[in-house]
Amino acid sequence: MNKKIKTDAVDHLFEAILTLKTPEECYTFFEDVCTVNELLSLSQRYEVAKMLREGRTYLEIAEKTGASTATISRVNRSLNYGNDGYDMVFKRLEEEKREG
Repeated sequence: MNKKIKTDAVDHLFEAILTLKTPEECYTFFEDVCTVNELLSLSQRYEVAKMLREGRTYLEIAEKTGASTATISRVNRSLNYGNDGYDMVFKRLEEEKREG
């Protein structure tokens, strides 16, 4: 965990996020918390991570998501050398899909 972001304020934000129960609630909350561009950037990075894990090429990812190669590279670095947060979420979503 990055100690630079570990603050009481970030803890409070994450506690608030954990109370959200539906995608509609997420839209309501995140539209208030983020700008449209911030939210679109976050979702773009997530899509890039999914596509990288699927073995897609940078060119395919750039064409499908509109992400720059710099963004794709940063996400790839997070996947390979980060805290495994993306993989944790991907694994849980896959488990839910199998159970559901």
